[in-house]
Amino acid sequence: MTNANPNGNPDEDEIRALLKGAKTIAVVGFSPKPYRASHNVARQMQRMGYRIIPVRPGISDGLGETAYPDLASVPDPVDIVDVFRASDKTTPVFEECLRLGLKTIWLQDGVVNLEAAARARAAGMTVIMDRCVLRDFTRLCV
Repeated sequence: MTNANPNGNPDEDEIRALLKGAKTIAVVGFSPKPYRASHNVARQMQRMGYRIIPVRPGISDGLGETAYPDLASVPDPVDIVDVFRASDKTTPVFEECLRLGLKTIWLQDGVVNLEAAARARAAGMTVIMDRCVLRDFTRLCV
């Protein structure tokens, strides 16, 4: 992947191809509250045709899908792990993605973890940080 900016994100053509090729998005930090960004973005991406898998301890479902307490509990393949957590809470998510062999992690607006991203990229993961998956989908794919 091309390092197109200081966060090392892929360029827009690569992001477009990634979004067009993905089918399932696991949303880490999904909120059951409709007014929260994680809920709204997940709902909109679901309306765009993606399968959304909520990942949050303490809930059993969200948006008509079974919710899971962590990524390791998700029984189905995941194309993108979309993270709605504070930057300082993302290292365990990166580590779990690496353990599970997941290929793409996407940190939403304002979320950056350069150290964990460098380790993930070195292991072959695609890492996108400080970008909104919905905004990019709307701008690049619609």
